[in-house]
Amino acid sequence: MRTALVLLLLLALASVPGSLFPQRSADPNGVVQYFRNRPDIAPFMDALQLFDVYSSVWFSAIYLLLFVSLIGCIIPRIRHHLKALRARAPRTPARLERLDHHLVEQFVVRADADRSEELSRVIAVAEQQLRRSLYRVQRYDGRGTWSVSAERGYLRETGNLVFHAALVGVLVSVLAASGFTYTGQRVVVEGTTFVNTLSDYSSFNPGRFVDTAALPPYSLTLNSFDVAYEMPGTPGAGQAGNFAANVTIREPGQATGRSDTVRVNAPISFGGERIYLLGNGYAPTITVRNAEGGVIYQESQPFLPQDSMMTSLGIVKVPDGLPQQVGLVGFFYPTRGMLDTGASASVYPALVNPVVTFNVFAGSLGIDDGTPRNIYTLDTSGMTQLTGADTGVSGIELRPGESADLPNGWGTVTFEDISVDDAASEPVRRFASLQIQRDSGAPWVLLFASLATAGLITGLLVPRRRIWVKAVAVDPYPGGLLARIEYAGLARGEDPQLASVVRRIRNDHLAALATELPDDTAKENTP
Repeated sequence: MRTALVLLLLLALASVPGSLFPQRSADPNGVVQYFRNRPDIAPFMDALQLFDVYSSVWFSAIYLLLFVSLIGCIIPRIRHHLKALRARAPRTPARLERLDHHLVEQFVVRADADRSEELSRVIAVAEQQLRRSLYRVQRYDGRGTWSVSAERGYLRETGNLVFHAALVGVLVSVLAASGFTYTGQRVVVEGTTFVNTLSDYSSFNPGRFVDTAALPPYSLTLNSFDVAYEMPGTPGAGQAGNFAANVTIREPGQATGRSDTVRVNAPISFGGERIYLLGNGYAPTITVRNAEGGVIYQESQPFLPQDSMMTSLGIVKVPDGLPQQVGLVGFFYPTRGMLDTGASASVYPALVNPVVTFNVFAGSLGIDDGTPRNIYTLDTSGMTQLTGADTGVSGIELRPGESADLPNGWGTVTFEDISVDDAASEPVRRFASLQIQRDSGAPWVLLFASLATAGLITGLLVPRRRIWVKAVAVDPYPGGLLARIEYAGLARGEDPQLASVVRRIRNDHLAALATELPDDTAKENTP
């Protein structure tokens, strides 16, 4: 058990790097960015598998050692527990008065009665009483004493064993199901459709045994994204009170699909998958035309929120159609305001005064060699800045429906007002970031976690205790013999209720004696 506890501590410590550094399984773009920002130490950290902590050799070694240690701890304890369940209750101690919880009562045996028979019947009454209280009992009579030994609380050890066995079950379930589990992310803009195929995911992390060609066939359309913000001047102004992604899911051959709503912490299920809402933002529709007026780029591009007021950063990449490849680094302000420093910022997250600004870069976008690039970042190291900063040329600033010229007469960029063309209620579309997850081991993990919880509660609440009731004949008494009845209890571990339990057993026993023994004996022992 000590080994298991040490390994559990090591496992917790080994998990810390997973929260300090980006992980390829959850944030592959973050890993790429880390290599770009820290090229000197990133290869060394990668060699230590700090970007793949939970699948690393050293983390797996601790995990498997903990697994083996738990099994090695449980099996001997189960054997010992089964042996203890078959054993008799322990013999009554010779001197019960040495125990902390000890009570003594006097009992009179009639002169004309058989002393052994009477005292045996006294203990028999206690034996029946303890059996009814679910104690395991054993009689020990002889040498002038009559006693019953009782014990209960083996359910406590059973609960502990169930708890540890269920932990092993959780580990096995997670390990076995990890090969059949997958998680994917997709950003879906209002009015667009996501098809559940590998090529349509923004990122996809499959288990080892997942067949990516056999994903459940369906399409998901984001009809609208609803969000309500607290009004200015009210408590919590600008805070969102509700997020709701209204979607329609269709299977092949269906003319009409299933309409549903994905909310934060309220995923929907379809085809064995669960669909979660991770984030949201605005997706301004940007059109780029060349000098001849031909459209060479038109997209509702998601801009990623940078603060609670939805000031958002977005990248537009135009690889073809202009004299050079062009990248636009933009900021979108749903309600543009000015800070004391003179910089622009959004002062309210809803669309009250929407403005988008761009700085223009020309040069290589780094995509000609086939290397995958993050669509939400722009590497400007090999590009020339044409507007903003120290170029002497003002950046581009647009409101919905406005256009501006690109530098060098290359063409124009337009911030489309979709409420004009699409009869939409707002001039800017919103997007929802969805996570699609399949976890075949979740029901088993839930089952074993529930068993572990039940076992833990049982192990904490059920007391392990032993009770003894002993009768001893001591002195002659007018018309009979004076006997002594002793009550004692012993707890294994802390049991603050043991004293009251011993008193209750004493009181119940004496009350039972008054009703179950012959009338003349009961009368003799009535106070």
